[in-house]
Amino acid sequence: QVQLVESGGGLVQTGGSLRLACAASGRAFGSYSMGWFRQAPGKEREFVSAINWSGGTTYYADSVKGRFTISRDNAKTTVYLQMNSLKPEDTAVYYCALTYYTPPHPRPMGDWGSWGQGTQVTVSS
Repeated sequence: QVQLVESGGGLVQTGGSLRLACAASGRAFGSYSMGWFRQAPGKEREFVSAINWSGGTTYYADSVKGRFTISRDNAKTTVYLQMNSLKPEDTAVYYCALTYYTPPHPRPMGDWGSWGQGTQVTVSS
């Protein structure tokens, strides 16, 4: 069973940056794709970004394209989300998850698993 733990959230002003990390425990980190999702109060959880097992292919929601960058370090079993030019509408709890399906996006939410506990990102205006 893979366990995922997110970190790096916090409070930042509009236009600022944050770097989220998702550390995975368990085996075979390099055999599955990783994704970032977010959920704002009163809204459904939504896809943000995904990266395939090798890190060679990345996917982004239109709302974050050009501002966020996903990456992974298989040796450290960690996936990152660099968030730049943050906006108040980016405020949410951010979660990471994994999927064994290919490609990782687009993919039903039910195809993702081992959800982390989430990390809060708050962007003040």
